[in-house]
Amino acid sequence: MIRTAGAVLVLALGAVACEPGEPTPPRVSAVPLVGAGFPPTAERARTQLAALKVAWGENWQTYERSAFGDGWSDETDAPGGRNGCDTRDDVLRRDLSELRLGDRNPCVVLSGVLHDPYTGKELPYSYRKASQIQTDHVVALGAAWRAGAWAWTPARRLAFANDLDVLLATDKQTNQEKSSKTPDKWKPPRTAYWCEYGRRWTGIKTKYGLTVSPPEKEAVRELLDTCR
Repeated sequence: MIRTAGAVLVLALGAVACEPGEPTPPRVSAVPLVGAGFPPTAERARTQLAALKVAWGENWQTYERSAFGDGWSDETDAPGGRNGCDTRDDVLRRDLSELRLGDRNPCVVLSGVLHDPYTGKELPYSYRKASQIQTDHVVALGAAWRAGAWAWTPARRLAFANDLDVLLATDKQTNQEKSSKTPDKWKPPRTAYWCEYGRRWTGIKTKYGLTVSPPEKEAVRELLDTCR
């Protein structure tokens, strides 16, 4: 069964028939692509936001991307981990619609369409063509570092970087403009997404025990105020 954008489970596929002598393709297990209760409801997010520790960012000058592992990894216990598929492929399968998956490797998305949450753009995806789609850490790795990840173990940072609750497929240019900014410095251009962005941001910060700065907390509160 294929589920399109907003899917909760990975495809549960058995072995695919192969010609004699060909390697057996990977088996994709039915691992949840989102954590239980994520993102939190608006009401829950407001409660979580009020409970977050307020502090200014620390150790920003020591941040290095390599502290969160070398690229995508399936070897974590975060949502989507240990299912036999690359993290980026998990994100594409979850967030794209009109999916076409590989015959020999059902982890791979050959084509699909992203309805970008940040801008509302409709972006086609093709495995063999340059893409305008990137995988965004909603709470960027640099922002997480400043908010407490500098003190984590390497294993916890690797889990954060590959946690599907932290990730979204988004428009490339918009993602680059966002960079590692917090909501007091950047909000999605599409205001209709502000409510969910605030819910996701708060849920991630709560899940990982990260701090919020005073202006960041006020900006997230404004995002949650748009929830109806």
